[in-house]
Amino acid sequence: MKNRLSHRLQNISYSQTIAMSAKARALKNKGYDIINLSLGEPDFFPPNFVLNAAKKAIDEGYHYYTPVSGYTELREIICKKFYRDNKLKYTTSQIVVSTGAKQSIMNVLLSLLNRDDEVIIPSPYWVSYLQMVKLCEASPVIVSTKIDNDFKIDAEQLEKVITSKTKLFIFSSPCNPTGSVYSYEELKDLAEVFRKYPNVMILSDEIYEHIRYSGKHVSIAVFPNIYNQVITLNGLSKAFSMTGWRIGYIGAPEWISKSCDKIQGQMTSCANSIAQRAAISALQSSPIEIEYMIKEFKKRRNLVLDMIKDIPGFQFNKPNGAFYIFPNVSEFFGERLFGKIIQDSDDFSNLLLEKANVATVSGSAFGDSGCIRISYASSEEKIIEAFTRIKKALS
Repeated sequence: MKNRLSHRLQNISYSQTIAMSAKARALKNKGYDIINLSLGEPDFFPPNFVLNAAKKAIDEGYHYYTPVSGYTELREIICKKFYRDNKLKYTTSQIVVSTGAKQSIMNVLLSLLNRDDEVIIPSPYWVSYLQMVKLCEASPVIVSTKIDNDFKIDAEQLEKVITSKTKLFIFSSPCNPTGSVYSYEELKDLAEVFRKYPNVMILSDEIYEHIRYSGKHVSIAVFPNIYNQVITLNGLSKAFSMTGWRIGYIGAPEWISKSCDKIQGQMTSCANSIAQRAAISALQSSPIEIEYMIKEFKKRRNLVLDMIKDIPGFQFNKPNGAFYIFPNVSEFFGERLFGKIIQDSDDFSNLLLEKANVATVSGSAFGDSGCIRISYASSEEKIIEAFTRIKKALS
């Protein structure tokens, strides 16, 4: 049957984060006591004012199709949010609301990419960037970053890989999976490179914008000389703990937003109407309203840093955003553990699941096979138990 499938489908892989979570669930259903630290999903409920807005929308009859790009009122709120939080000026015609940030990304890629166009992606990267680019039949250009540089690409690395075929650059700050956050000066240096290449577009994934533990978030579109090259991506899944509500959005040059509207109109049409009404309530609220979640994530981050330092063989940076730690575990490669030689992070992640009953994700999914990703979007009790199990298993 495989040869009857499209070559595009055969060219991509399943999401390893979703696959590991499914494996963990299957073991849990068999009676195993699995602690799942594989998914990037906050364990909070959405704020009450968001829930109340959704209930009100149901009662008031918001049950019908909306404009493809989203309710005008929501797009107006998004424009205000961009200016309030990011000092970015967008008009409603530059905003497209989609069924999650994933669809927002796919809309952009389908709008821009042709076969063999080059897309620069710093590694480690979020799992779906690479597969989405391959689905569009473009060529990913992976730039490896180092733990010593907090897993961040610098201007020199960037300029070396730009060619006449380069169409797009994709990155996230705060970063999934490393928790790294680009500073104003670091983004300014990158912007100076992009300024020389006005045909190269930048997709800036800022969905973890509010989940940072020091300093102020900076959007790369704030630099006026590259503003027209930037697509700013955001959504409600992480900061508002609305993963299943599926609301993502972009602010972009109008020729991009019109293209995304056109593509989305032929795929899903509008995002969920009730979720859009709830999003209005979420985005017009002050970021102070979700500060309790950020404080809790910081406590968990500090707990993880405190516990992981006692596990020999783990090298790690200090994440300053998101809710992941991305330790290098290559010291274990070639070692025999539980009768098996550990070849790579796939083996290591599977070993933790089988012997410690803790689900993590292999770094190979994120473009760095020396590492694993551990999510701390879980309770302190589960984090303590998980790291206790890991330490015991590796001892």
